[in-house]
Amino acid sequence: MCDVNDIEDLSPANARIIDVVTDVAPNPYYPPAPFRVECVIVCDGFHDFLARTLPTNKFLFDRLVVVTSYEEKETQRICEFHHVECVRTDDMDTRKGKFRKGKGINAGLAALSKAAWVVHMDADIYLPPQTRLLLEQAQLDPHMIYGVDRFDVKGYAAWDQFMALPSLQHEAGTYIHPKAFPLGTRLMFNHASGWLPLGYFQLWHPRTSGIMTYPEIHETAGRTDTLHAQRWPRNMRALIPEVIAYHLDSEDKSVMDANWSGRTTSSFAHKSRTWKKLP
Repeated sequence: MCDVNDIEDLSPANARIIDVVTDVAPNPYYPPAPFRVECVIVCDGFHDFLARTLPTNKFLFDRLVVVTSYEEKETQRICEFHHVECVRTDDMDTRKGKFRKGKGINAGLAALSKAAWVVHMDADIYLPPQTRLLLEQAQLDPHMIYGVDRFDVKGYAAWDQFMALPSLQHEAGTYIHPKAFPLGTRLMFNHASGWLPLGYFQLWHPRTSGIMTYPEIHETAGRTDTLHAQRWPRNMRALIPEVIAYHLDSEDKSVMDANWSGRTTSSFAHKSRTWKKLP
């Protein structure tokens, strides 16, 4: 038998109290509209890296475009093989010995809808398989710009050995292991109020933020990424700790700016393998 004293008091006065307690404002960004993310990669002279990263990365995005020069036949071949859209342009001035990467990025952005999230990342970046899932559940704010940390993978042999039996980055939906390789250096500028997400991986929402293009003022790949990141104040720049990218590197690369004006480092391949230029 139910005792009358056990029945909840639903008097108007009590109901008003319940309304106050349970009336919680919803998060405007979660659950979001269907999650969509596009990607632009500039690859000119880095086809050996792209051959290792594109087959996996392409499945993480709703749309991915690779930007290259007309003369870079190897990148075009890799894109065609993997059925990925390739945007060819002379805007980067590679035939003149320059590498206007910002102009290349904008050529790629022009091919995207920019109504969704956009990632700009480098051809030598391999994203972990759970990247899309982790981004989708991260309750991202479309007014902000995001970056991730990166492992520095030195040489093809180290990557080949790792991929044969990868150590876990994400385990049991619970643990994040930042130990597979040394972590890359983060960057901060005092004049920019601190940390900046670098161009190897930058995620933003062009339509919501109003930032639809990339800076173009430099003739090399250097510094345009930091200029782009500084378009957001420090409280609108955030690290996504759930994702650590793998930055594939040539064995002989010793300084950060080695390839900022074009490729100078050795091929990312087995020592017995040599890359040949396509006619």
